[in-house]
Amino acid sequence: MTEAIIRAAVEQDLPEVLNLYRHLHPHDPQLEMTDAARVWSKLLASGFMTVIVAQAAEQLVASCTLAIVPNLSRGGRSYGVIENVVTHADYRSRGLGRRVLARALEIGWEVDCYKVLLATGSKRESTLRFYEGAGFERGSKTYFEVRRP
Repeated sequence: MTEAIIRAAVEQDLPEVLNLYRHLHPHDPQLEMTDAARVWSKLLASGFMTVIVAQAAEQLVASCTLAIVPNLSRGGRSYGVIENVVTHADYRSRGLGRRVLARALEIGWEVDCYKVLLATGSKRESTLRFYEGAGFERGSKTYFEVRRP
């Protein structure tokens, strides 16, 4: 397992997070830095979002984003949603993705979420087994989405 620090991202991490996201969606257009900085500041200041990163040496090598959603059902207990799970291609299969997911789950349980969920567009069995190995249950809910045309 690669030695890494698991922590919440901070303002100064933006350039490295953007570089890491190139491993998540390599064909997405790159954001202009001024636009990215505006979104990043809003995300970090929201109080609902935490970007969890794994830092190995001086480089960010894995990340996920956790949103805590306030909720009026389930006794007023929030729920968590995880997005943007990514590990740098050179650092995969070293347990780093699982560690950032484990930290996201810890945060969710610390704030008394009744569940934490994530969705993946991947159909690769290895990816699906990775999420199961991180504690997520496949097929417990049916997920639907609508994307803006």
